[in-house]
Amino acid sequence: MLSQTQIAEYNRVGAIVVPDILSEDDLLRLRRVTDAFVEKARGVTQHDNIYDLEDSHTPSMPGVRRIKTPHLHDPEYGRLVHNERIVAVLKDLWGPNIRFDTSKLNLKSPGFGAPVEWHQDWAFYPHTNDDLAAVGVMIDDMDLENGPLMIIPGTHKGPIFDHHYEGKFCGAMDPARMEIDYSRAIPLTGKAGSITVHHVRTVHGSAPNMSGRERRLLLLQFRAADAYPLVNTPKDIASYDKLMVAGTPLEPRLTAVPVRMPLPPADFQGSIYENQRPMVNRFFETPESVRRPNPATAL
Repeated sequence: MLSQTQIAEYNRVGAIVVPDILSEDDLLRLRRVTDAFVEKARGVTQHDNIYDLEDSHTPSMPGVRRIKTPHLHDPEYGRLVHNERIVAVLKDLWGPNIRFDTSKLNLKSPGFGAPVEWHQDWAFYPHTNDDLAAVGVMIDDMDLENGPLMIIPGTHKGPIFDHHYEGKFCGAMDPARMEIDYSRAIPLTGKAGSITVHHVRTVHGSAPNMSGRERRLLLLQFRAADAYPLVNTPKDIASYDKLMVAGTPLEPRLTAVPVRMPLPPADFQGSIYENQRPMVNRFFETPESVRRPNPATAL
């Protein structure tokens, strides 16, 4: 699935965009199912085990910012866990043995969709090695206006930054610390049906949706079969091995990777949006941060 150039880019930058993974029929089914979930949210008044709601959510104007573990709630999402083209991309990066983790569908409604502050996924779930990535399935076109995923290139090779606020985990980096140069951010843009793949240690975030169009990104988390979690460990090995999507289970592989534990836990639980709620210094809620990224840097 991947050329040597694409593999080298992933290893150098910490993310790639791979076009033409899903068909138009695939996308139509995903949009239909997603629209139905948003419609059902009219009857939901607070966050639950399926919905994470926008602060502006009302029954008359439903605002859903995340559908939690969508692969468990509808087969149209679930079938993507074993999508041959997606799995082939991961095998090109890590080899033949691949294990699924979980999923989430982040929605940014036209004109306001909630931002996600800069963070590293590794801060939430460190493993015995860092052969992990999130695959982002573009249900809609992602461009510079509608809040695409943005990454800071090369940060997957650096430290794990502090994701705490006042001594507790908050799932975000404090931009006031100026630990990295955020002006180097690269937007991961592409047509619907493309996927993004970003390394678990890559610093990333996304601005609000400033366009009049939907921005829906289905995130599927995968790991090499020999990467075992250091937090939220499996209850039993049999259920863990059922998450294999390619190859065979392996024993844990330990590598010298930096780790910060997400402890003490965040005051607000349920999603990254809730984890980040206590933050005072925010990058994506200042006027200068929502300017259009430089088109020349888009992947």
